[in-house]
Amino acid sequence: MLIDATHGVVEQTKRHSFIASLLSIPHVIVCINKMDLVDYSETIFNEIVEQFEAFSSKLLFKDIRFIPICALDGDNIVNRSKKMDWYQGAQLLHTLETLHVGSDINKVDARFPVQTILNVQHNDHPENRVLGGRIASGIFRKGDEITVLPSGDTSFIAHISTYDGELKEAFAPMSVSINLTDNLIVNRGDMIVRTGNKPQITTEIEVMLCWLNKSPADPKSNYFLQHTSNEQLGRISEIIYKYDVQTHSRSTKDKILGMNDIARVKLKVNQPIMIDSYRTNRTTGSIVLVDSITNDTVAAGMII
Repeated sequence: MLIDATHGVVEQTKRHSFIASLLSIPHVIVCINKMDLVDYSETIFNEIVEQFEAFSSKLLFKDIRFIPICALDGDNIVNRSKKMDWYQGAQLLHTLETLHVGSDINKVDARFPVQTILNVQHNDHPENRVLGGRIASGIFRKGDEITVLPSGDTSFIAHISTYDGELKEAFAPMSVSINLTDNLIVNRGDMIVRTGNKPQITTEIEVMLCWLNKSPADPKSNYFLQHTSNEQLGRISEIIYKYDVQTHSRSTKDKILGMNDIARVKLKVNQPIMIDSYRTNRTTGSIVLVDSITNDTVAAGMII
């Protein structure tokens, strides 16, 4: 997050912070730039830190680090600044290189959205379907009992393979091919999960929606909803409230959703999709809306 030291926390800072919180980004580095224009003042740096902490106290950040920098001269970017010897924290590059983010991946909920189906001929299996895609979360192992959604058919994993050969197990975010012991009918957009750990199957979802298009949202229009490898036709059935990033207030009366607006809405899709909440699974908890006529990406949403 970049803040101009001569302006402090402005509306754009608050908007970007709120969106980062919606995206469940746990680690935030706040770089307070142009410190040369405020005479490298520790007092001004501390005032901006207090402003940001007061605003972000209602957001969901787990880790916030503040670094005073002068990008023009490279102060505290790679090397420690001699002009700000009052700052005893790490430089920006060192912080980026040492910040541990490996634990942020969901390793519990096994989700494999099917992207493609190949029919591979083998002597012992004349009709062998290979399911290709990228593991969204969790771990899959050879021999696991799985369920194909939305059909609900069950089977076991016979093989897990990559370009380099067969694996005993695979995990997110690896791209793999999976063979099942049963020759089930599986389609693009279906999801393979472990039988004892299933997502919600629904045709109506609630999301925090960020509107990205110059044209306002139209509840009467149809949009393509893209969710993992699944694409369904749907519409906005209700705007529950709009969110004001400046005041943290919610408006239930304003139903016009324009560019850069953030709102909690209900979406209705024609066919069932398999979802988790965004807070537990970023991949299966996120959606994109595409205009069905212009093919423009109009919104991005986080499933509640």
